Amino acid sequence: MTPSPTRQELTLRGLILGALITIVFTASNVYLGLRIGLTFASSIPAAVISMAVLRMLGGGSILENNMVQSQASAAGTLSCVFATFPGLVMAGYWQNFPFWQTAGLSLAGGILGVLFTIPLRRALVTESSLPYPEGVAAAEILRAGAEKGHSQGLRALIGGGVIATLFSFASAGLRLWADTLTLTASAGAAVFQFSGGLSLALVGAGYLVGLAGGLAMLLGCILAWGMGVPWLTAHLPNPQHLAPAAFAHEVWLHKVRFIGAGAIAVASLWTLVELMPPVLRGLRAMFAGRGQTLVPDAERDMSGRSMGLLLLLSAAMLAGLFAYFLAPVAVGFWPVVAAAVLFCIVFGFIMAAACGYMAGIVGSSSSPISGIIIIGAVLSALMILALEALGLAPTSMMAEGQKLATAFTILVLSAITATVAISNDNLQDLKTGQLVGASPWKQEVALIVGCVVGAAVIPPVLNLLYQAYGFAGAMPRPGMDPTHALSAPQPALIAMIANGIFTHSLDWSMLSIGMVLGAVLVGVDQLLRRRHMALPPLGVAVGLYLPASVSITLAFGAILGWGLKHHIKTRRAQTAQGASTSTTAIGTMLASGFIVGESLTGVALAVLSGALGQDDALSIAQYVPQSLPPVLGVAAFGAACWWFARKTLQAEALGR
Repeated sequence: MTPSPTRQELTLRGLILGALITIVFTASNVYLGLRIGLTFASSIPAAVISMAVLRMLGGGSILENNMVQSQASAAGTLSCVFATFPGLVMAGYWQNFPFWQTAGLSLAGGILGVLFTIPLRRALVTESSLPYPEGVAAAEILRAGAEKGHSQGLRALIGGGVIATLFSFASAGLRLWADTLTLTASAGAAVFQFSGGLSLALVGAGYLVGLAGGLAMLLGCILAWGMGVPWLTAHLPNPQHLAPAAFAHEVWLHKVRFIGAGAIAVASLWTLVELMPPVLRGLRAMFAGRGQTLVPDAERDMSGRSMGLLLLLSAAMLAGLFAYFLAPVAVGFWPVVAAAVLFCIVFGFIMAAACGYMAGIVGSSSSPISGIIIIGAVLSALMILALEALGLAPTSMMAEGQKLATAFTILVLSAITATVAISNDNLQDLKTGQLVGASPWKQEVALIVGCVVGAAVIPPVLNLLYQAYGFAGAMPRPGMDPTHALSAPQPALIAMIANGIFTHSLDWSMLSIGMVLGAVLVGVDQLLRRRHMALPPLGVAVGLYLPASVSITLAFGAILGWGLKHHIKTRRAQTAQGASTSTTAIGTMLASGFIVGESLTGVALAVLSGALGQDDALSIAQYVPQSLPPVLGVAAFGAACWWFARKTLQAEALGR
């Protein structure tokens, strides 16, 4: 533990700065999540920005910087509710995102996530040997900034952001070059299709995911588009006589993606089985030492009274929001409300422990939140069906095609998503705090403040993006271009699963195949572990589930990152010199800049589109020959990747 020369930690200016960073990263993550189904960890870029700003303002201790990054990280993570709330629009229940309901459920779920990390902190952080890769990396960057400065990392973040901004503006704004390349081929009735996204944000995300995760997703993509789609297109009828490319996409959307969902569920359940024994052992050890005297500030958590009051407040908020949602259309809904609140607390804590443990092993970005959400959707729907069977659910919930039951399932799942996502990230932040000597209770306060700010930002951003782009299958205005709608893959899948359970129309055959495949992947991974190798089954399942344009470009970014890191490691070994933290972090900062730049450009274009009422106001595509955009896109994408590699290697050379 690194002692600090000052205990300046939870300050007003730090809270204000954290709130400003929160707005930026929350908006970025919501956009990125709705576009490709993934978000980025904001701890490291938030820490770099905090160090730069606080130094300009005068002072700024390592502990104050840690509080800022904790607050911003919590709010950025809360944006994971992008995976559920849009499902209410896609299901036709909401026409927009009402502020108080959206913000209230996000906040209540987020506070529960913070509360659940408090008893888990001692079990999974203080008394655990889990590596927490992202938490340790953030601590090292904070130390490096406090000791040696941080201008190189900040320049890298800004540089990556500028390049990505220019690239995505030319692509999504001017429509000067293509953002996707698609190749479709037929062999008899079988259709093969592969797509690559010309997206710097995906390259950055792949760099951060790493080689194992990237290759696993690539394998999933090959299973989906090289085997699943061709086989199904060869054997399924095409009554609408769709073109081969459209038919292949339709089959993937309504068949193959459910195979991915089944595989995600099994892989996540296996993860939970593996994690429960050590989590329970850690909790038993924590409760056994609960009566011991706590050490001073550096080990003191939020008081039990404060935790109890916050738990009651969160439960009351959930009950009130659930009741407000059901009151206009249902009578006798209180048993359903009580069951939903209890489900959020019990299931939320179990999932928080599982995801927190996984985050400690592989990092927050690789923790199986997507699979947890799918499991939560199924269990939430089954809970409502059980209440109906017992005569405790209003009959109106199951009327009109079970529309209300589907919507309420998504609503409950939104609170659980906020809880699990916050718990998943906060344990990483608490590990960073432990390493730099932060006060846990102050950090927990900062995390709650982050949830408050993030919850306030999420509804207007969701409304802005929906009005500007629309979601796949749900457009706010007639005449909008559906090809530029945000794909919103997770909300669409959740809505389909919930509605399918209630209407008994869910294609269980595809889910069953996916479950069998998930079991096979788990078995293969176990066999490979004996040879000191691994094949993350969740990564393969996610590759089946996401569009090929996402998986292939992510894999490219992961392979590019592995190649650069391997080259740096080899060069350093030849010169008998270890890589410094500031040097090895440059690639991470460039990758984060790619993600932030493209995401914020998307948000800015959404503002412009919403103001002008059209999503192609800046387009110059009509002045460009039709054959030119793909060529320009590939050339610009290649140039940006070359710049990324060159800057990373230059940093390595300068660091020697």
